[in-house]
Amino acid sequence: MYQKPNGRLKLKACNQNIEEAVRYLNPSDIQISEEYTIEVFAQNLDSPVSMLFTEAGDMIVAESGLTSGNPRVLQLINGRFEVIADDAFNSPITGISYLNSNIYVSHRGVVSIVKPDGTKQNIIAGLPSNGDYYNSGVEIGSDNKIYFGQGTATNSGVVGLDNDWVFDFPLTCDYPGDYIMLFEQNFATYNMLILGGAKEVVYTGAFSAYGVPNGPYEVRKGVVKASGSILRANLDGSDLEIYAWGFRKPSYMKFDETNRLFASNNGYDVRGSRPIANARDEFFLVSPGLWYGWPDYSGGEPVTLSKFTPEGGVQPKFLIKNHPNLPPKPYATFPANSGIMGFDFNYNSNFGPYGDVYIAEFGSTLPRENGAAIPYMGSGHRISKIDMNTGAVSTFAINKSGFPASMTLEGGFERPSDVVFGPDGAMYVLDLGSNVRNEPDVFLPNTGVIWRISK
Repeated sequence: MYQKPNGRLKLKACNQNIEEAVRYLNPSDIQISEEYTIEVFAQNLDSPVSMLFTEAGDMIVAESGLTSGNPRVLQLINGRFEVIADDAFNSPITGISYLNSNIYVSHRGVVSIVKPDGTKQNIIAGLPSNGDYYNSGVEIGSDNKIYFGQGTATNSGVVGLDNDWVFDFPLTCDYPGDYIMLFEQNFATYNMLILGGAKEVVYTGAFSAYGVPNGPYEVRKGVVKASGSILRANLDGSDLEIYAWGFRKPSYMKFDETNRLFASNNGYDVRGSRPIANARDEFFLVSPGLWYGWPDYSGGEPVTLSKFTPEGGVQPKFLIKNHPNLPPKPYATFPANSGIMGFDFNYNSNFGPYGDVYIAEFGSTLPRENGAAIPYMGSGHRISKIDMNTGAVSTFAINKSGFPASMTLEGGFERPSDVVFGPDGAMYVLDLGSNVRNEPDVFLPNTGVIWRISK
């Protein structure tokens, strides 16, 4: 099984007999306007994370590999999902795209093309995806360029005790997309690399490997494969360049009909050496060449505001002296722990307002701490709608209980991961799968679902 202790997902043992895991499904447990009908379109998928329709109307789905360790690409053929590519990807697959019969597959550290004959070609490799967050799925622009996000290594710029990948990748840290000067801030932790020994204290600076402190005049040069960036390249992967940076976890992105690029970005967690509270998820209109605020802004506001101070914790300070620009404000924001992921634009006026965005809220996977509020209460586990005229966000479909299905044993949503409108005008919602009850970081295999919503 897999968990997400610090933002990334990894193996975790589970005592439950996973071979017998069966997900109870009941669309009537989902609250949606009576104008719409919701039904189960497909089930028994294994941690599906992304889907698309080809120009011929074929449905293609990517299974992430988070529960099986074997990421796969499936196609719906004659009413059955058949494997068209597997045993060739790093876990997890994070997204897929399609152009000219080629399937672009983004998986940990790599972007590949699956060709019509089934052969695979890696076109971009060596992406910095050994930390908390990976490279996102690919979006293809009208300029015949591919665009994709690269997540950060850490929650907020500092490697700490929340980053257990340090044992495997001790030199991993975040890298900026532009030249930056850093304040001399160093964060003390007990040395996690000394097992069973004395509690030695080590100091770690921003944009530094674990245990490496910053000096008084610390600078970092920008790199192309920057943490928290959106990257762009030719269709064959050549001429890789930074399009924008300063994101934390740019999960999904898509162009609208006027060729504007939008991206979903997940906000900070209250964890690690530099915890930041009340950080909202962000839906951005992305412009080239700009810095979007990570690790010093959230929702267009500086993290030095008192609202971002964790309860009983320390007020965050800026890490960067020379901010490249005043960060743009998000087009829309979502409550902390929403976990916004895949989205699509509605261009069918019969379904709903033309041009509005429908977006999947995955929800938090952080375990509940003693005495703390449930991290997925009031956010996540739903489909929301963004009014693209005003930026206002409203709930479109949610479980009647307001909670994920595994908490109440109902048959509705668990982990919505992607939203796509099909050629039939209906909305298709990908649901990654069920958690073990009361364990939001443990997932059950073969419990992925595709819901279909029509009007």
